[in-house]
This record gives sequence, structure tokens and C-alpha cells, in this order.
Amino acid sequence: MAHCIVPEAEAILDRAFPVLDKGFIRLVDYLGGDLRVVQAARVSYGAGTKGYRNDQGLIDYLLRNQHTSPFEQVVLTFHVKLPVFVARQWVRHRTARLNELSGRYSVMAQEFYVPSIEDVALQSPDQKQGRAVEALDRDHAQHLVAAMVAAQEFAYKEYAELIDQGISRELARINLPLSLYTEIYWQMDLHNLFHFLKLRLSPHAQKEIRAYGAVLLDITKRVAPRSCEAFERYMLEGVSFSREELAELRRRLGIPSPSAQEEILEEKALARFEAKLTAHP
Repeated sequence: MAHCIVPEAEAILDRAFPVLDKGFIRLVDYLGGDLRVVQAARVSYGAGTKGYRNDQGLIDYLLRNQHTSPFEQVVLTFHVKLPVFVARQWVRHRTARLNELSGRYSVMAQEFYVPSIEDVALQSPDQKQGRAVEALDRDHAQHLVAAMVAAQEFAYKEYAELIDQGISRELARINLPLSLYTEIYWQMDLHNLFHFLKLRLSPHAQKEIRAYGAVLLDITKRVAPRSCEAFERYMLEGVSFSREELAELRRRLGIPSPSAQEEILEEKALARFEAKLTAHP
């Protein structure tokens, strides 16, 4: 099959989609789309032998049964501007290829992420790496945001003075805060991108990286809409059950267990199971 052209993707190439207060995501390039996925799965068929309904059914089958290699045939390249603390989470996904703006070669711009008043909250009492749902009192939050901005301005002033004194850029940058914006070129195949989005769109992920995940998904839908539809159905908004959870589900539905061994969920495991049944995607 020849090079795949996706008109919806062509229309947004190099267009900046804003994220947070100063960030963005651009689709720089793409290789393949939904047709590439189905063609890779049907290597014995020519292009155009199957209709939309059959293509969607095949894509659903592939994703539902975790046949991932056809999705690896589709590759997307993004240009992303994001705060350093978000980039730290981003690069945990090591299946990508990336290059980052270097503070050793370039003087960093005075651009910092400033959270909105509504996003300032205390530490969550039950989630060790997250913030509480309830926002702080508005006056208190405004005071804290102003203090963050003042600290950012001071840090950049010190950085600029070191640069002006001729201190090496690689040393001058080291006291800049995690709120500093950086830029990356990031390339990933569709299978691994879906894994990234599954984790980074989770309610347990930090709000700032969820914002980037939402824009990434929207852009990816322009490249491979049928694959994204299957991703949302089976991965993003679906759940998997452990052996014990499946036994509990059978018990509630009145379906006999195929095993003589009775599987019992303990209190915490039962709470996790209930959360899967009641959680809103």
C-alpha cells in the first residue's frame, strides 16, 4: 500500500494547540493512519477490499484482543512545549524517541507555568502523590500564586545575571525551577501512544499532564479516528478484572464458577472492585 494521506491530519500539521497557560502541542508529521493498521493486519488483501464497517470491526478485534503490532505501523511526531515537571513524567515513557531544547546551548526564555487559582489545593489525604479535590480559599490561593510568581521572577533574574557575567549556560541554568517551560520533539507509534494516554488520562494522573493527554488524543483522532474510537471503548473507558474479581462478578450475576475453589475478595480488594463497577470514565 502506498503512503497514507489523511486529509484531517494534513489540515492541522504544524498548527499549535494550546495547553495550560503557555504550552502547546503541534503535530509535526505522521506515518500511516487507520488504513495502515488494517492493511498491516490484512497483508494478503489489496487496498479498498473492505468497507468502513469491516475496517472498524477489524480494528476493534485487534485492540480488544491485544494484537498490537498493526498499531505500531502508525507513527506520530509532535512538537510539545511543556513545564519541566510535566516533562519529567512524560519521559518515563521510554518507548518514544525525543529531543529536548538544551539549556547548555540556548538561553532559556523567561516562561514559567503559573497554576490557576482554582487549581491550588492541599495535599490529598488519601492519595500520596496528588492534591485534594477541594480548592483552597480564594484569597489564600491568590497569595500563594503571587508568591510562586515572585520566586520565578527572582530565579530568572539570578539566571540572567549569571549569563550576563559570562558564566556557562550549563551552570547558570541549574537553579531554574521546575515550572520553567521547555520544548521537545516527541515521536511514538500508535500502540505505545495508547498506553501513554491510558495512564496520563487517568483521574489519578496529575491534572497538568492530563491536560496534555486530552489534546494529544484530540490530535491523534485526526490521524486515526477509528483506532482512537476502539482505544476509548476498550482501553480508556474499559476495565479488566482479576481472577478474584471475575469470581465475584459471576457470583453477583448468578453464574456458576468453573472452579471448585472459592475466590473471596478482602475488604480493600472489594473496594477496588466496587470502584471499577461504579467509576465514571
